[in-house]
Amino acid sequence: MHYDKQNLSDQKLLELYNRLLKPRLIEEKMLILLRQGKISKWFSGIGQEAIAVGVTAALDTDEYVLPMHRNLGVFTTRDIPLHRLFAQWQGKKSGFTKGRDRSFHFGTQEFKIIGMISHLGPQLGVADGIALANKLQKNGKVTAVFTGEGATSEGDFHEALNIAAVWELPVLFVIENNGYGLSTPTNEQYRCANLADKGIGYGMESYIIDGNNILEVYIKVSELVASLRENPRPILLEFLTFRMRGHEEASGTKYVPQELMDEWAKKDPIENFRTYLKDTGILTNAYDEAIRNEYKQEIDEHLKIAFDEPDIVADLHEELNDVYQPYDFEEFKHGDTVENIRVIDAITQSLKQSMERHPNLVIMGQDIAEYGGAFKVTDGFVNLFGKDRVRNTPICESAIVSAGMGLSINGYKAIVEMQFADFVSTGFNPIVNYLAKVHYRWQEKADVVVRMPCGGGTQAGPFHSQTNEAWFTKTPGLKVVYPAFPSDAKGLLNTAINDPNPVMYFEHKVLYRSIYQEVPTDYYTIPFGKAALLKEGSQVTIISFGAGVHWALETLTKNPSIEADLLDLRTLQPLDTAAIIQSVRKTGKAIILQEDSLFGGIASDISALIMENCFESLDAPVRRVGSLESAIPFVKALEDQYLPKGRFEKELLELLEY
Repeated sequence: MHYDKQNLSDQKLLELYNRLLKPRLIEEKMLILLRQGKISKWFSGIGQEAIAVGVTAALDTDEYVLPMHRNLGVFTTRDIPLHRLFAQWQGKKSGFTKGRDRSFHFGTQEFKIIGMISHLGPQLGVADGIALANKLQKNGKVTAVFTGEGATSEGDFHEALNIAAVWELPVLFVIENNGYGLSTPTNEQYRCANLADKGIGYGMESYIIDGNNILEVYIKVSELVASLRENPRPILLEFLTFRMRGHEEASGTKYVPQELMDEWAKKDPIENFRTYLKDTGILTNAYDEAIRNEYKQEIDEHLKIAFDEPDIVADLHEELNDVYQPYDFEEFKHGDTVENIRVIDAITQSLKQSMERHPNLVIMGQDIAEYGGAFKVTDGFVNLFGKDRVRNTPICESAIVSAGMGLSINGYKAIVEMQFADFVSTGFNPIVNYLAKVHYRWQEKADVVVRMPCGGGTQAGPFHSQTNEAWFTKTPGLKVVYPAFPSDAKGLLNTAINDPNPVMYFEHKVLYRSIYQEVPTDYYTIPFGKAALLKEGSQVTIISFGAGVHWALETLTKNPSIEADLLDLRTLQPLDTAAIIQSVRKTGKAIILQEDSLFGGIASDISALIMENCFESLDAPVRRVGSLESAIPFVKALEDQYLPKGRFEKELLELLEY
């Protein structure tokens, strides 16, 4: 292997050698402990250390790096205390996830490392968001994100590279091409000659680098990082390397031809560099032995700290309290000045006032800039706030949601507009697996609001009409808001933007321009988890949200003799269980109206809640009314039959007669 030190000092060469050696010695110790049954699993990076070490060493310590599960060299190069790493791997409290996630599935703001999730792809979009925040701040910082050759087959890879190219984000996309995605060889993953060639399709600079040559890695990446600080842009790097052990130890390497193993063993990044340093007189045997002994002693001492730490004792209060970032509701009261506006106007007002209040707030979505969005919610915002903060996006929901997460990590607030709530399915993974779980996993906030124009009644068919709140109420870590009136839409959206937790904010399209109300012109907030009692009565409790609230009001107007409590839930997570229970215990009867199809919807959970808490007060079985168990049809007659509006009155009257 040829090494060209260029202008690097002998001290820097020894530093790089030390950085390479430390993760290798840790790994060798872990493999011994694995065989002894003292650890449960290990993802080896033996043979790939030069990439993790070289890339991380080329960055400043305050620049974010997003590693994979075999990039131990990233963590050691950032000088994380070993006992904390060992505690993390052993599921101890002093690790980074309180025993809730394994190995390298964590992040740490202290060391500017943002770990992966098992789905691999989302972290590429997260890197985009981090880099976007850097670019908006004009701070000259670079972000590096790692992935493997196997993950380049994922859609998130293509989305993230496309966004980075279009927005000229200072991101180093680091592909560690080690020949195999678990056991699948590269010729079954892609057909291009080199993964670096994929950069051409995005108009992106790309390079192929010998991933086993620490000097080539460090010098080239240092050169590129310096360039990116002056001229922000994304660069795709393909590092050629090899994984000398299994995907994880249980997998083994029997699927790899022995001659290939032998060939790459000769390219070992540490042994070759060690030989070079000795041949050039930079590394002496005495120094080598001393540093190895020093690291081995450090490893043993820190292992003892981790092993001596008591096992985690389950604490129910702590577990449940860590699902969300703690947030004390900020109450902003309004004055007496009001104006009669629609739901859509109230949402626009909220966004405008929030953009003024939060200079770190960025809105992203398809066609939201000059065009103003599909429903014109952000019309005129570019003139007010500029294209840096009101950003048109490519059609790539998944990476945009992930970019919102990245903005949050790097000190910004993000709003992502789904053009239609139906399209959230292509951004589902980062919402339910990244945003929803990140605070529980390693206490990082996800300050992202996802706006969801939803609902039927417009003859828009199966893919522009869904109300899919149940996809998200089931997922701990998300908050779900669903207003029915303009005043609530404004106040609740303001709260959603202030709240550092991920919020799914549903906006019913039929209500956009059909429902008017006197709405305060001032900025104000409404707390989550507080239902609105719209009507009071003693005969029955009607529980609904969104368009269903208006269907219920129409039914009560048509039947003035019915004395009902009408509860508008307003938020579904958190849910105002106290208001539901109090009302049902008073009336003795309950009917729940939702627009979504019935099975698996929130009406079922509310029904169960009532049965569990109000059974002795009930004078009739709880009724649920929802849409048919089919997709939403296009033709009006079919859509009218599908929606529950026409069936609600009959169900309500039957319940009253019970």
